[in-house]
Amino acid sequence: MNETSTIFALSSAPGRAGVAVIRVSGPAALTALEMMTGPAPKPRFAAYRTIKHPKTGEALDRAVVVWFAAPKSETGEDVVEFQVHGSRAVITGVLSSLGEIAGCRLAEPGEFARRAFENGKLDLAKIEGLADLIDAETEAQRRQALAQTSGSLSKLYDGWRSRLIEIAGLVEAAIDFSDEGDVSASAFNEARKRGEVLQKEISKHLDDGHRGEILREGFRVALLGAPNAGKSSLLNALARRDAAIVSAEAGTTRDVIEVHLDLAGLPVIVSDTAGIREASSDIEREGIRRSLAAAREADLVLWLAESPESALPPSLSRELSLEIRSKQDLAPDSTFDGLSISAKTGAGLDQLIAEIAKRASEAVGSGNEPALTRARHRQALENAVNDIGEFLNGPPEPIELRAEDVRRAAQALGRITGRVDVEDVLDQIFSRFCIGK
Repeated sequence: MNETSTIFALSSAPGRAGVAVIRVSGPAALTALEMMTGPAPKPRFAAYRTIKHPKTGEALDRAVVVWFAAPKSETGEDVVEFQVHGSRAVITGVLSSLGEIAGCRLAEPGEFARRAFENGKLDLAKIEGLADLIDAETEAQRRQALAQTSGSLSKLYDGWRSRLIEIAGLVEAAIDFSDEGDVSASAFNEARKRGEVLQKEISKHLDDGHRGEILREGFRVALLGAPNAGKSSLLNALARRDAAIVSAEAGTTRDVIEVHLDLAGLPVIVSDTAGIREASSDIEREGIRRSLAAAREADLVLWLAESPESALPPSLSRELSLEIRSKQDLAPDSTFDGLSISAKTGAGLDQLIAEIAKRASEAVGSGNEPALTRARHRQALENAVNDIGEFLNGPPEPIELRAEDVRRAAQALGRITGRVDVEDVLDQIFSRFCIGK
């Protein structure tokens, strides 16, 4: 990416729409605005202008334009927005015209967000929250992503890093006053006392049952049972569409089929799987292997049984499983201690949905405290806890090694928000964005 170039892109959804937003960011943004609309309006004031081709003067559209002067913009650079009519012809015309202005080029995926990061407008944790906000499908996901975008995680992690820097200062003081035993020992002991408190706080944050990651990625529910237990019928009933093929022939489902649901504002991913039995072919054996793999990765397993004899396999956790009597319409008078349902008549489905939503809600927690949302953050925090542990438990001498432990812990926390060198993760983070973001 060339930092001196000016980038532009369609920032609203592609296709036909009432209004489309085209953004321009960089040193030539104001020049592009003046070449295509005449004198620029006051910064941060909308103006209604005729947009013209910069070379031929041909009118392309009549639309609203806004200019954000650096550094008071999303990217920290001069930014221009063209709010044009959302026809393909208008969008193509404006983008093509911008491409003919010297120094302007089409943006790469995530380049607007990356410039915001490089210019100090957003840190990496906020940017990852922004990506999650764009992808949010449920209310709970939106709330979590918005909190992260607003800086809840950044504030927490930067606070911990600041405390580590204070601890590092105490250790350095112990080194500087090593010839004065009492002063050196007092500073080092205070550093370890603070480190112990901080280690407990970070460890408690890590011991969260992965609630933030579950909310971000979805609460996983696996449907398991013998062939023809009604798994595919239940999946279709929950999805309210024909997501899976339903047949009286055993072994119809060979691969894992997933549907995404919104239950009480929570994201739930339900997986239909192959029936569990003694396989008669290599293909069916592979399907059963995938079924058991889906069960191991699930947050909740629904075991469907047509009769009490079809019991939950001992290899599955009873704590994470719910046994269900399926096809209740075929044997309405049979006794069963658990929940009985019928995908055909709808009997028991409301209770089942309520139970799934309850389990999902318990898994993601109240959401009152900032939650870990990514494996990258978890790994960095685990590294920080281990480094603090080395500082607390390692021999005091040589003290320089204990100072290095604290430095590594602070660096691990700094990588989460981008306070230290994170070149190895930048491309991975920004490539997830669309071109206009």
